[in-house]
Parts: sequence; structure tokens; C-alpha cells
Amino acid sequence: MQKKFFLIAATTTAASLLLAGCAGGGAGSGGGSNGSPAAPKDTRIGVSLPSQDEERWITDGSAIKEGLEKIGYQVDLQYANNDIPTQQQQVDQMITQGADLLLLAPLDGTALTPQLQAAAGSNIPIISYDRFVRNSADVDVYVTFDNFKVGAQQATSLLIGLGVLNKDGSEGSAKGPFNIELFGGSLDDNNATFVFNGGMSVLQKYIDNGTLVITSGQNKLAQVATENWSQQKAQERMDNLLTASYTGGPALHGVLTPNDSVARGVITSLRNAGYGPTLTSGQKPMPVTTGQDAEVASVKLVNDDVQFSTVFKDTRTLAAQAVSAAEDLLAGKEPQVNDTKSYDNGSKIVPSFLVPIQPIYKDNIKTALIDSGYYTAAEVEAGRLQ
Repeated sequence: MQKKFFLIAATTTAASLLLAGCAGGGAGSGGGSNGSPAAPKDTRIGVSLPSQDEERWITDGSAIKEGLEKIGYQVDLQYANNDIPTQQQQVDQMITQGADLLLLAPLDGTALTPQLQAAAGSNIPIISYDRFVRNSADVDVYVTFDNFKVGAQQATSLLIGLGVLNKDGSEGSAKGPFNIELFGGSLDDNNATFVFNGGMSVLQKYIDNGTLVITSGQNKLAQVATENWSQQKAQERMDNLLTASYTGGPALHGVLTPNDSVARGVITSLRNAGYGPTLTSGQKPMPVTTGQDAEVASVKLVNDDVQFSTVFKDTRTLAAQAVSAAEDLLAGKEPQVNDTKSYDNGSKIVPSFLVPIQPIYKDNIKTALIDSGYYTAAEVEAGRLQ
């Protein structure tokens, strides 16, 4: 993956110049555990990410590590294998071994409270990376994508795929009713709430006026959540929905799927049940599905007219912003932010930087993903990184 991140240092510099006018956020503790700036080669940064089960976290980890090491920092990158005690133990170890800054994507937004308290007590700055730290005043800054907008975009894409909306946002010619089902992310991930609420902010009026019908009646996040954003669990739930609500009954037209791994689980279930992108061999029309992360396996599905859309969250940009925030905090400066109101974690409003997102359809894969160097055409064709 290194070929995808050779511009991290330049991206970081460009981001700093571009964002110089943004308002400052809450002050970090600054200067690492000894309270004064140290040379990069003497500075140790602990990075804890959820798992290597999803392509995006591997991509994030590579980008973060390379960006920090280009500056000269020592980087301790660890993955928690979707296990909360493992993440707690890893972060404890990072602190014990002298981390000067922690960059954390928590599996559970509240589970790292003791570790955060210990870090703050040792004057170690904390960056919440993409996943929100809740109920703690010890986090210094949150660097993420606008996950409410991610959900809103997924819902908009679903409506576009159904023909209810046109891509320019105007009303389409299709009137429904369309039968849909909803899937959500993992309940222990605060992002799942933002994504689901963003989606419902768009869909609710179409549900209320009868354009969309949730055949199963499952319309609450607690009912539709997918533990650990698991592809297998999504497939199992879709199997159950098809059996309970669609066997010999109504057609399924669309599924709001919250990320690419969940979408692939849903699509596997649908394919097994005889749905496909064409009507050959007696297949039923593939329902419209959405996603996020633009994982290469799902980009291939979009390109092959199987998955309708995904949301591109450029991890190169997110990693570059996290690197910039780390530099600022270690220098005792306030990191650059562009949101000081939206992210109340229960103990404080966390100053945040929100990185833009981009919807991906078949017709913009080349311009958005290939021309930008995120993937090669061969990788999209193969559905895997090369």
C-alpha cells in the first residue's frame, strides 16, 4: 500500500496551509509526557485502531504510520482485533512504555476512560481518530469525517437509485411505493448513530408519505444494528429478513446499508436468494444498496452494477490531518479545527476537524478514485489491492 501514501507529507503541508484560517479548538496538553517539546526522533506516538478485518483500517494505519514516520516520530501502531479488553491493554501498554501522544479509534466510545485518565495524568495529549470518545474531558481533538453527512448521502443515493430523486437533487419520476430495509452500524461505535440519524433525516419524509415502506417494520437503530459492522452478521440478518418478509411476498427494492462490509454481506444474501444485476437465468432485480469507505471490493461491485453506490472517505486526507494535529499538540499548540459546536461527548464539546466526503457511483469511479491515485484501474477491475 505504500505507493498510495507517498504524498502524505506533501498532503500534510498542503492541509496546514489550506486550513490556516480555521478557528482554534481546545488546547492540548502539549509537548508530550515531559511537558516540553522533544525532537521527533525522541517522540513516541501510540496508535490504536479497531481491527484489520476491514480494509479501511489497514489503509488508515498505513497512512498514519507513514505520515508520522516521515516527520521522524517513533510509531507504535496496534490493532485491537475488535476486542475491547485487548484495546484497553494495548493502550495501557503504550502509556507504560512512554507514549508522548495517543491517537485512538476506540471500539467502544466509553471503554477507554481509565486509560484516558491515566494519559491525561501523565500530560499525554489524546486525538480521537474517526471514532468518537464519549464521556471524557481528557480528549483534546476529534479528527473525523462528517458521519451525519455520510448517512444523509447514503439515503440520498438510495433515493437516486430508486428513481425518487435525480442526481441533481430534484424530484425523480418514480413514485413508489418501494419496499426497503434498513441496516445500521455497530451500537458500540458512536459513528453508527451519526450515520443512521443522517440517513433517517433524509428518508423519514418519504416513509411518512408512503413512497418508502419498511416491510419488516424494523426502523430503529437498536433493531437494525450490525455488531462490529460484520459482513457475516449482515448476511445472516438479511437472510432472516428475506425469509420472514419476502418469501412469496412483496419485492424488495432497496436496502440502506451503512458501510461496504455490511453491503457485501447483504449482497451475498441477496445473490444467494436469486437476486442479480441482470434478469438472466430467472434472477430477480438486485435491490439498490449503499455503502461507505469505497473499499476496493465494493468499488468493483459498483463498477459491475451490483452495489449501487458507496461514500468515499479519503483516508489520505484524514491521516494527514491527524498528523498535523499531532504536530500541533506536541508543540503545545491548539490544533486546527473547523467545528467547535457539534460534538458534545457528555463531558465537553470536543473541538473537531471534519474531512469532506464524496459519493461514488459507477460514472465517477475513474475521476474520483483512479485519477486521484487512490486505486489503479487494475485494482478496481480485480476488486483487490495489488
